Amino acid sequence: MNWSGGKDSALALHAVLQAASYDLMKLSYSHRLFWLVVLLTAVFLLIPACTQEPQTATAPTQVAAAETALSPAPTATTVQPTNTPAPTCDPFTTPVVAPPSSVPTYGYKIVNSYPHDPNAFTQGLLFVDGILYESTGAVGTPSSLRQVDLTSGQVLQMILTGDDYFGEGLVLWQDKLIQLTWQEHVAFVYDRASFERLDTWPYETEGWGITHNGRCLIMSDGSDILYFRDPETFAEVGRITVQDQNGPVRMLNELEFIDGEVWANVWQSNRIVRIDPTNGQVVGSIDLTGLLDPATITQRVDVLNGIAYDEENGRLFITGKFWPTLFKIELVPQENN
Repeated sequence: MNWSGGKDSALALHAVLQAASYDLMKLSYSHRLFWLVVLLTAVFLLIPACTQEPQTATAPTQVAAAETALSPAPTATTVQPTNTPAPTCDPFTTPVVAPPSSVPTYGYKIVNSYPHDPNAFTQGLLFVDGILYESTGAVGTPSSLRQVDLTSGQVLQMILTGDDYFGEGLVLWQDKLIQLTWQEHVAFVYDRASFERLDTWPYETEGWGITHNGRCLIMSDGSDILYFRDPETFAEVGRITVQDQNGPVRMLNELEFIDGEVWANVWQSNRIVRIDPTNGQVVGSIDLTGLLDPATITQRVDVLNGIAYDEENGRLFITGKFWPTLFKIELVPQENN
């Protein structure tokens, strides 16, 4: 038996046993038996106290703090954004179809007007996330790529394309802006945010207008043909011929994709045609004669050119080359429809 650490308890137990033995001798047998049971019970209760080792008190707060210090801090998980892959732009051929028998026609109603740089020879126009993007190009005037505030017409950001290039149509594909050139047979690819030039793509035709349908880029060259191109390589994957009730529609210029249709300015006219991209049929013709009031013109202006669509809010914006105004309009079906 180990009595270390319980010296005082052992002495007390010895005294109790000595006193109890003396007193027991004075009692009858039955009483001595009773007190013997009591004495043994007391002995068994005191033995653990005599053998218990002294314990050192712990500091729970300090232990918890030490464990916290030793445990590694949780690391934040960074979720990388993933781009939803666009449907592939697959090669196709379009069967020859007969011209439509008739085409609905539309006039317009001016809903609002905004200032526009009268020195901008507009070639490409688009509206995304509350901002206008514009491509300009003219003989004797530096071509440019611009970000423009809709309400004020103020140019927020601009880069010149260089004296050797005549800027033309403009499209946004994912986070990249693609700008055509007229006769230089090259398209420039820019980062949308910084306007840093990322790449150049060659092509064989002239470059006039460009848009996309969510799968393919769609490009015009001033003829009656729309070219469909892979947005990753700019390779041609197909083409359609545009025609109305009178036959092929030539001089297709600036393009915009609106509600499943390709809208195209017809150069040197006040007309926009709405085209079915599956077969080239013109499904609507818009007459914008008189949109820019001659009474408001104080300097040189050129032809209608520039279509931008606010897909989120259903707003349609129209302007022209060297026009001082950009218009928000609504279409009005004409009575002969």
